[in-house]
Amino acid sequence: MIKKIDYKLIFALGGVALIWGTTYLGIRIAVHTIPPWFVAAIRQTIASVILLLILLRKHELTWKGWPHARRQMLLSSLMIVVANGMTTVAEQTIPSGLTSLLNALTTLFVFITCVAIGLQKPSLKGFLGVIIGFLGVAFIFRSGLNALLDPNYKTGILFLCFAITGWTIGTVYIKKNNQPSDNILLDLFYQFAFSAVAQFVLAFIFSDNRDVSLWSLNSMLAVTYLAIFGSVVAFFCYHYALKKVSATEVSMLTYFNTVIALFLGWLILDEIITIDILIATVLIIIGVFITNYKGTKQID
Repeated sequence: MIKKIDYKLIFALGGVALIWGTTYLGIRIAVHTIPPWFVAAIRQTIASVILLLILLRKHELTWKGWPHARRQMLLSSLMIVVANGMTTVAEQTIPSGLTSLLNALTTLFVFITCVAIGLQKPSLKGFLGVIIGFLGVAFIFRSGLNALLDPNYKTGILFLCFAITGWTIGTVYIKKNNQPSDNILLDLFYQFAFSAVAQFVLAFIFSDNRDVSLWSLNSMLAVTYLAIFGSVVAFFCYHYALKKVSATEVSMLTYFNTVIALFLGWLILDEIITIDILIATVLIIIGVFITNYKGTKQID
């Protein structure tokens, strides 16, 4: 008998790939008129309020003790305050496409870290898939890689290095310390609420311009989209997927994020889809397939 297909997992992985593929564009629009730390803080505040209302409606808002709270605060610090927050700051000076490319490095770091600490076995197939996938991403931006040497990008790249590190550590920590959760929404509420407070503190410390009258409607709508879909929906899908498959497999979706970001540029900004982009798309899909394919198991 063929192993039953996990449609919930497919939906979760698809949600991560599709939604986070749109967030680079959303962040770029948001930081156009709103200081980045305020973008991040408002985004997580809206997300935490949405989850609070859901939890109250379902009578599931509970206190599960300090050990649980400390775990959520740690994950929030790594994956939301640092990774998400600093990616938002970086997009003030780095184009969204280049940001997506650099964030794709997370997959390499997750795979290498998991192998280094014995969380998964090293394999030629795994390394080959990750490398081919990253080559596909790099192929898209090969004409713009010189931008990495632009001194104007140095600050943004530094922030992205912190963001990539935070996300990598958080992803590996979740997989290494996989604690079954009976309520992912409650966990995310703790994470979003903590990050909202932390990022508001950072916003008031590091934001020079706090004039709300300068914030455009498009930027506010972008923040709202990032909160509902980029935070609530996508993070739920991400945490669900991590409980089902390896951290490397989930992180491979960052390649799809990059492709989606490019196609959104074509759809919304009339950017041209070149043969380079089509070739890169094929490389990315091949890389994901090589890493994830395990063959079909038969049960007698």
